[in-house]
Amino acid sequence: MLLYQNALALLFTAIILDAIIGDPKWLWARLTHPVVVIGRLITVLERSLNRQSFSARRRKAGGVATAMLLVGLSSAVGAAVHGLADLHPAGYALVVLFAAILIAQKSLYEHVAAVRDGLLREGLEGGRRAVAMIVGRDPKQLDEAGVSRAAIESCAENFSDGVVAPIFWFAVAGLPGLIAYKAINTADSMIGHKTDTYREFGWASARLDDLINLPASRLSGLLIVAVAPLLGGSAGGALHAVRNDASKHRSPNAGWPEAAMAGALGLALAGPRIYPGYTVNDPYMNRSGRKAATARDITRALQMMLGACVLLALLVLLGAVFL
Repeated sequence: MLLYQNALALLFTAIILDAIIGDPKWLWARLTHPVVVIGRLITVLERSLNRQSFSARRRKAGGVATAMLLVGLSSAVGAAVHGLADLHPAGYALVVLFAAILIAQKSLYEHVAAVRDGLLREGLEGGRRAVAMIVGRDPKQLDEAGVSRAAIESCAENFSDGVVAPIFWFAVAGLPGLIAYKAINTADSMIGHKTDTYREFGWASARLDDLINLPASRLSGLLIVAVAPLLGGSAGGALHAVRNDASKHRSPNAGWPEAAMAGALGLALAGPRIYPGYTVNDPYMNRSGRKAATARDITRALQMMLGACVLLALLVLLGAVFL
């Protein structure tokens, strides 16, 4: 297919389009976002295949079938859009548009920056309201440092999940790979929980999400390490934190970008956290770092993320030119 010969050029165009436009609220107030469509499909499948009257074995099998169906359908949609590009040049624009929609550079920046702005404009309560939009922990239990650390952790982890992973899977497998990635990542966020309701049904989606995020999480950490000295951070500190602490994170993937960000900024991230109804006692990423994070540290984290986005875009552009 001719499209695959131009995949990296299309990907670079999508990265730039997302950086400029992002996810405008006015548009998605009128249209249904593809991730919402994926979420609705997951809900339908969950209601049908995860009934509490079913045995644990049957619910687990239903979860495996759900994950397989999501990968198959999403890949088929991506392949169909690719096919349109083979038939008509306008199809290339559709590929770029789909890819830009599913990459989250600008929207991630805006959500994290909203926490910083909330702290600066309205104090702790403003920060708590904004951070509740991007993390699951109990905002009432967070002081200013806790709000700031939560925002920075979300920035680092979602840089991997929302930016690097979609770009990586498009580069590897085109639009089918990107949409399949988003489908599994969405399923993990909806059903990949270790609760009585989802432990069996969400098992396959959670394990598959861990697998497909593995390469992007490592790349995310390396990108942060690479840009750190250019933006007032410490590459050595980032590498040290990744080497010593990334594997201690409860997630097999989130520890890489979080540890890199923590070491680059000289902060201690993760650690004990309070969620509604329960507490986790995780180790710190870069445990010797400063715990008293502030709104200024959120700005520094956003600068690191932007620098890493630019570096990633340049790598894609180099690939488009020379490969």
